[in-house]
Amino acid sequence: MNSSPYFALSGGHPPQTQLLTDRAVFTDAYAVIPKGTMCDIVTSYLPYWEKTRLWVLSRPLSGFAETFSQYIMEVQPGGGSRKPEPDEAAEAVLFVVDGRLTLTIEGKVHVLEDGGYAYLPAGCAWTVENAGGNAVRFHWIRKAYEAVEGLSKPDAFVTNDKLVKPTDMPGTDGKWATTLFVDPQDMRHDMHVTIVTFEPGAVIPFAETHVMEHGLYVLEGKAVYRLNQDWVEVEAGDYMWLRAFCPQACYAGGPGKFRYLLYKDVNRHMKLRRD
Repeated sequence: MNSSPYFALSGGHPPQTQLLTDRAVFTDAYAVIPKGTMCDIVTSYLPYWEKTRLWVLSRPLSGFAETFSQYIMEVQPGGGSRKPEPDEAAEAVLFVVDGRLTLTIEGKVHVLEDGGYAYLPAGCAWTVENAGGNAVRFHWIRKAYEAVEGLSKPDAFVTNDKLVKPTDMPGTDGKWATTLFVDPQDMRHDMHVTIVTFEPGAVIPFAETHVMEHGLYVLEGKAVYRLNQDWVEVEAGDYMWLRAFCPQACYAGGPGKFRYLLYKDVNRHMKLRRD
């Protein structure tokens, strides 16, 4: 039983009696991957990972995500990896939703429990292990770091959602807030992974239309989300991908808070030609 406040997948298969109609949507502007579609049959495996499976939520693909990939990792007791990242250019954020993850960064050991957050700069040495007695589940968001001449790479760090005070959006009386794990003015960072929180009934009161690409994983609660010209219902365990400039807004449905883990690319010039 998951005692964490965050939704954590457990896999399995639906019964043969279940209707096929679902909320899954894939368009040129956005995608919705409901939790019910993330069953055993859609899991993947990776080289150099032991006793581990994963759900791939997004990946760089024509007509889909362009700047990042996102996985939900499930590591059984005794599992993990001594060689987790094959790409030296990849930076990462890990966010634990259930269990205890032992993370070693450049020889320093950290134990991350639910809400645990780690930033791993490109090229740093890190390993992960599940030394506990239960499965651990965490999000792994990866991006190719865009270096800038004269700016050093960000430092690795570990924290927890519970230790970071959310920042209220102006004029919302705390009904809409964002948990910021890095300083938005720190130009070393080219991606932000935050947690957005809405109190029941709170809204994004306009159709946000901007250059950042988004990945949104619903950690808690439910809402009606505006994606391009459509309104869709989402709940804890669902995932949304939004292309740059896709209009977005939402109403938080209650009865509890609506919270999601949010990826966006930031702080870099727009590329004028393909590499």
